[in-house]
Amino acid sequence: MKGREGSLLWKTNMDQWLEQLPRDDFFREELLENQHDVKFLEDCFYKDLEFGTGGMRGEIGPGTNRMNIYTVRKAAKGLAQFIVEQGKEAMERGVVIAYDSRRMSPEFALEVAKTVGTYGVKAYIFKELQPTPLLSFAVRYLQAFAGVVITASHNPPEYNGFKVYGEDGAQLPPNAADKIIIYIRESGSELVKNVTNEEDLLRKGLLTYVGDIVEKAYLDALTSIQLNRDITKDLSIVFTPLHGTANKLVRAGLTAFGFENIKVVKEQELPDSDFSTVSLPNPEEHAAFEMAIRYGEEIQADILMATDPDADRLGVAVRNHTGEFTVLTGNQMGALLLHYLLMQKRNNGDLPSNGILIKTIVTSELGRAIASDFGIQTLDTLTGFKFIAEKIQEFENTGAYTFLFGYEESYGYLMSSFVRDKDAVQSAVLAAEVAAYYKAQNKSLYDGLMELYEEYGYYSESQRSITLKGKDGSEQIIQVLEEFRNTPPTIINGLQIVEVEDYKSSESNNILTGKKVPIKLPKSNVLKYKLEDDSWFCVRPSGTEPKCKFYFAVKDETLDGSREKLIGMEREVMKRVNSIIKN
Repeated sequence: MKGREGSLLWKTNMDQWLEQLPRDDFFREELLENQHDVKFLEDCFYKDLEFGTGGMRGEIGPGTNRMNIYTVRKAAKGLAQFIVEQGKEAMERGVVIAYDSRRMSPEFALEVAKTVGTYGVKAYIFKELQPTPLLSFAVRYLQAFAGVVITASHNPPEYNGFKVYGEDGAQLPPNAADKIIIYIRESGSELVKNVTNEEDLLRKGLLTYVGDIVEKAYLDALTSIQLNRDITKDLSIVFTPLHGTANKLVRAGLTAFGFENIKVVKEQELPDSDFSTVSLPNPEEHAAFEMAIRYGEEIQADILMATDPDADRLGVAVRNHTGEFTVLTGNQMGALLLHYLLMQKRNNGDLPSNGILIKTIVTSELGRAIASDFGIQTLDTLTGFKFIAEKIQEFENTGAYTFLFGYEESYGYLMSSFVRDKDAVQSAVLAAEVAAYYKAQNKSLYDGLMELYEEYGYYSESQRSITLKGKDGSEQIIQVLEEFRNTPPTIINGLQIVEVEDYKSSESNNILTGKKVPIKLPKSNVLKYKLEDDSWFCVRPSGTEPKCKFYFAVKDETLDGSREKLIGMEREVMKRVNSIIKN
């Protein structure tokens, strides 16, 4: 037999599931309903759902390559065995578990608690859905050994995920994740049935439900990031949690900062696993702001804010010079937050001489320019906030630098290290403060952004992505990376490529001089191309979605010139990408 039907491994895996699952299991019923869809079945079983450095994420459904209670148990078992290896103290400190508004999130969270409890590891689980940054805070506050959050962040409704955090409140570093991965791989079939029930775990003291004590402690810490308490709070705010977890904490945070004129988008206020009012619950997507913009026009709002389902990303929209609401990019909002933070700290006399900005390699260079103007150094990390958090911990241990601000272009910001992941709640309250600062001068955030461009140069950035699902899609993404790596472009938009950074080989190659220098970052399948005018573009596969992402960045003396450069570079690169996929 040839082709898909000739592959025996996925069929063997499927047959085991059909044989071992209970007759009334709805995942088993879904397999039977799709028994003639060979492509669907192969994709469910042709591999195990990948557990990477931050955990795993995938579509909900039956099979080894899907999110379901069985693959969640297998991952939780690996985590439990890792904790047991660390000893009795680690087991007693236990795991904090949070979950978002997605389908099966509460069920998956309980399965994690039941599985780790089976191995004698204590579990703390929130009584209701909570944001990811609160989970990060809770790990530190409760002095737990680890944390788990059930979320797929901003992915489509059919997805869910399992993210693991270390005792510092950050996503696991590679070494710890690698050990857990080994345990998972050696744990055998995911069809594990012998987990302890909830009642027994409660009776044994291995399961504790967490109330609002952690929320109150978080809100107390949140007030510490307020930089100017005298700024007018006469600011009209529209906020939408996009059916996710941020509603309570963002509103409480804004109130604590003194903001009273807060209008919540009612249609998107309550949790909804279908995210029924948006095509994608992602504040990076301008379409997610449609309802917020309608509210903003009705009440003449100064600022619109949206958070993703697990509340680690914040999107902001403000009026531009034509009076229309425009959604700021993550790079733009990050620059505004950074500049305001450094300015206020300098004015208050508490800008440390060893302060540092941490950003990712695909984040705008505008941040570096701003930080340099204030005498602050900038450090680049790989994409992923866990790498920023890793540096925060390192500098906390060594005292070499004082962390001031961390951000990535994908709408993730962090101002204070009581959380060790991007935090949309911190971001929302500071964004409101920055907007109030400009409003006191009869300006908008957009005016503030134009002032930054005028001072530091007109930076423009964009991101494009291609979604390629399934086995065939994974192979196409690999092909795109291989083509760019093996036959790299030399001229883009009439400009010569002068340097190629290959993070997989950890080597930067200067095309003009032939000089090669090592890249002192962990290996990653990422390529970055720098052009002769300091423009650049980057190619990387997503670590959490079936996507290949492309980042573009330019700088010019005018806004129009910058945008023209950006469009030209983006057009040429994507033309090449499309030709690779079609072949």
